[in-house]
This record gives sequence, C-alpha cells and structure tokens, in this order.
Amino acid sequence: MTDSLDGDDNALMALAEPLAGHDGTCVQNVAGVDLVTDPSGIAYWPAEQALLVADLHLEKGSSLARRGHMLPPYDTQETLSRLARCMDVWRPKRVMSLGDSFHDSEGAQRLGLPNRRALVSMMSRCDWLWITGNHDPLPPEGLGGDVMDELRLGGLILRHEPQHTDCRGEIAGHLHPKARIVRRGRSVRRSCFAADAQRMILPSFGSYTGGLSVLDPAFSPLFEGRKFHALMRSEGQVYRIAARELR
Repeated sequence: MTDSLDGDDNALMALAEPLAGHDGTCVQNVAGVDLVTDPSGIAYWPAEQALLVADLHLEKGSSLARRGHMLPPYDTQETLSRLARCMDVWRPKRVMSLGDSFHDSEGAQRLGLPNRRALVSMMSRCDWLWITGNHDPLPPEGLGGDVMDELRLGGLILRHEPQHTDCRGEIAGHLHPKARIVRRGRSVRRSCFAADAQRMILPSFGSYTGGLSVLDPAFSPLFEGRKFHALMRSEGQVYRIAARELR
C-alpha cells in the first residue's frame, strides 16, 4: 500500500499534544462541530452518526494495468476490507464518501463480482452518499446511493476539492495530506488530517494512493500560515502535531 505509515512513533509522541480519547482517536472541532479522527483515516461525525471518508480510488490498480503498469490487483479488496472494519467499529447510520471514490469514470463497471457484492452489502447497512470528485464526476453505475456535488448539513460543507472561499465548516479530500517531523535525527512521515477551526482535509483512504506534504504551496491558500494542525496517523493512534513543528 503506497499510503504506508513510516517512521518511529516515539518521535511522534515526543511532540504530540494530549489526546482527547483513550481509544487512539482525536477530536477536532470544525466550525463548532466535533469530529472524531480515527487512526484508520476516517472521521466520525457523532451528531449525524456519519462516517466520512475521502479518496477511496477504487479500481486504481485496474486503471493502471490498462496503461501497462502492472501492480497486484488487490487494492480494491484491501480498501473495502478496511472500510468494512471501520463500519463495524463505528456502526454509522450514514457513510459519506467525499469524492474520487473510484479512480476513473469506468471504475464501478470494472468491479469484480466479489468486490461488488462486498460494496453493495456495505451500502445496504446504512444511507450512502457519493460526493463527486475530479476522478469520478458521474454517479457510479449500478451501485445506488445518493450522489451530490456537495452537501451542506449541520454547519458543515462536504465536498471533494477544498475551496479558497466559502470555507467555514468545509470538510474535503482531494489533496491526500501527509506531514513530516524530524526529532533527534529521526524522520517520521505520515498520512494525516490537516485541520484548523474552520476546515478539515481528510487523508486519502485508498490503497495505492500517495500523498502531498501539508507544507506544499497547494495548502497555502487553505490555512493561515502554520496556524493549523496535522493529525498524524500511526497504526493505533492519532497524534495532533502543530504545523510549526513540521518539516
């Protein structure tokens, strides 16, 4: 899985602020709404009993294979298995997938029968919303669920690509945020949530997805300087790291 967790947790622990939960999660307030960030890479919205996930990029492996890049064809199975485990833990009434759920517009059609059955079974357990993304601007064929370009609900705006304006309460994906700290000569680079009091950018959940440093210029218009946090993921813990500590 390209989105691997690299480095030493001791370096993270040395810089982390106290956590809000004892289960490895960390609560982030966005525009007055509490969201629970989970080490798996999903966010849970307690007030709506909703599980938020971004950038599944299902069928990326098969998309790359069509262009001659041969990778093990198990990315969709792995991504769906991890998402199913998250649903078992959080038991949401809603799942909201914030765009790029499929790697291209034909991804849903390429789902193998076992993966299609697994996804349909997951969707039958709760209400399901597909937010459109730049990779999947059209509804996934034959899967059902609601489809929207964005959703405004309970003080939040759910969309795929973060916007420079109209951003209070924005929950988005698209940028695949990663963060890096250096401590006593050791470097730790992890997938993360990027968040301040106004917005949150979710990490990419899918297998075979890379990441972009939160210090990249693409993030500059979204946050005021380094007045935000990277909620960095480890195997069983989310660590809140001030952006000023990042390298």
